[in-house]
Amino acid sequence: MTATVTIASGATWQEVAAYKKRERDESVDSIPSPFPTFPAETPLNTLPIAKEALTADQIKITETLVEELVPQLAKGELTAIAVTEAFLRRAALAQKLTNCITELLPTRALKRAAFLDSHLKTNGKPVGPLHGIPISVKEHIGMEGLDFNGGYIAWVGTTAPKDAYILQILWNAGAVFYARTTEPQSLMHLETSSNMFGVTTNPFNTTLTPGGSSGGEGALVGFRGSCLGIGTDIGGSIRSPAANCGVYGMKPTSGRLPMGGMIACGKGQEGIVPTVGPLSTSLEGCKLFIKTLIDAKPWYKEPLLVPFPWKEEDFFKEKKLKVAVIWDDGVVKPHPPITRALKQVVEKLKTNGNIEVVDWKPYKHDFAWEIISNLYFADGGAEQAKTIDGAGEPWRPLSDHILKNKNVEAHSIQSLYKAIARRDQYRAEYANIWNSTATSVGPNGEPEGMVDVILCPVGPGVAPKLNTAKWWGYTSQWNLLDYPGLVVPIDQVDVAKDHLEEKYEPRNDFDKENWGFWEKYGAEGYKDAPISLQLVGRRYQDEKVIQAFEIIQKEVGLPFVGYV
Repeated sequence: MTATVTIASGATWQEVAAYKKRERDESVDSIPSPFPTFPAETPLNTLPIAKEALTADQIKITETLVEELVPQLAKGELTAIAVTEAFLRRAALAQKLTNCITELLPTRALKRAAFLDSHLKTNGKPVGPLHGIPISVKEHIGMEGLDFNGGYIAWVGTTAPKDAYILQILWNAGAVFYARTTEPQSLMHLETSSNMFGVTTNPFNTTLTPGGSSGGEGALVGFRGSCLGIGTDIGGSIRSPAANCGVYGMKPTSGRLPMGGMIACGKGQEGIVPTVGPLSTSLEGCKLFIKTLIDAKPWYKEPLLVPFPWKEEDFFKEKKLKVAVIWDDGVVKPHPPITRALKQVVEKLKTNGNIEVVDWKPYKHDFAWEIISNLYFADGGAEQAKTIDGAGEPWRPLSDHILKNKNVEAHSIQSLYKAIARRDQYRAEYANIWNSTATSVGPNGEPEGMVDVILCPVGPGVAPKLNTAKWWGYTSQWNLLDYPGLVVPIDQVDVAKDHLEEKYEPRNDFDKENWGFWEKYGAEGYKDAPISLQLVGRRYQDEKVIQAFEIIQKEVGLPFVGYV
């Protein structure tokens, strides 16, 4: 519904924030079946609380993977109402423990679920491939008639005139929208904190961040309050939360999935094009999400999209999968748990005769950060600053960090042209490096036998301590190149395995700060945090990346641990 307490109505930023929190809390408290009383202090790992607060059926439903729910719902073995009620309840619990929700939508979600159950009973077939699947939605993705503000208090009172196009497609496929999730001030943090809803925390260790900017989605899916959610990504905002919260997440190549109907500063800029994508408790959930959208041929309504159908070909028929490994981006050294997990995976891959593993030498990843952080805010961050200051709200520390970094520039037309040319030149150089991994040349002079995918960290550590996620390079690198990136869960921080005192001489200030956190907190400080890795492919090879990981997952047996 439309907000009534806004900056435009004369309220202070504190009054607007209090109003939004109250509105959110009322939606959460409307969920039936009161929860038990919890200790005043939230435990570090919140996952076990679900076992106490939920019924056996609710636990079973919410811990069932998307690809298992789909046939059960389609056959009527589970009702959409039962599934929706279970996820609403677990989402409400997730909010109380991690502060990941901006609004629950029980009335409209249950009405939708009842319709789907009636349709199945009457017609004997599901509405579509996502019939009855509850999907959580990042707040800045427009939902008709509901307030959306992108984390800015000044924008409270802005109402979406209709559902974002991506939601229209998912609705037609049978989805149920039941929860909206938190994002940070400015939408440009690798954490999730705002003056509106406060700080969202990691369900596996509440001293850590769930990531950002789709951190509400990360926390909710990680807690199993959602099996499939929608995030957006311009520098790591799907992949960071997926990694930090031990779930699957994919940033597609730009121009593949519809972006219309969202609210954000800088809309229309083309220096670094944002993407939308899934976070899910399974790889199949991500795959089904993307395929459903592409099968709808969204390029007819959103002409900026490329008209590429979902590719069904077997990319590795009668050929080896060739995987290159980035151990360290040459800028910020990963913490020991990341290196341990990467070594475990690589050692197993090397024993497989159908997989070839080579090392990848990062090419000027420090320069890549200069390029992308110079292109994010072509007006020097003026629009974001005006929007933050327009409400009189304080700047969050990580808004300061990204909007006022040394590479930000208020471009002239000429300087922007030069910046875009520098981006394109770097992309060409990186492509040439990838081409150089070829082992032969095809009949038309094309390189053959190249590296198929790059396996690398998602960040320089597992989920960071709050307000410390400053090095974006492990994810933003691939936004600059516009390469698809898939994040997958691997392991979990183990104090016994990961306790490591290593002397290290940092290379720069980012490196020094990051390694300092490991020296300060050690494995104990990151206890239970998921360890994830990232698989990257070339532009528009999204399906190939998914297929490559399906092979790796089968051969290696990932993840090595169960999270719930």
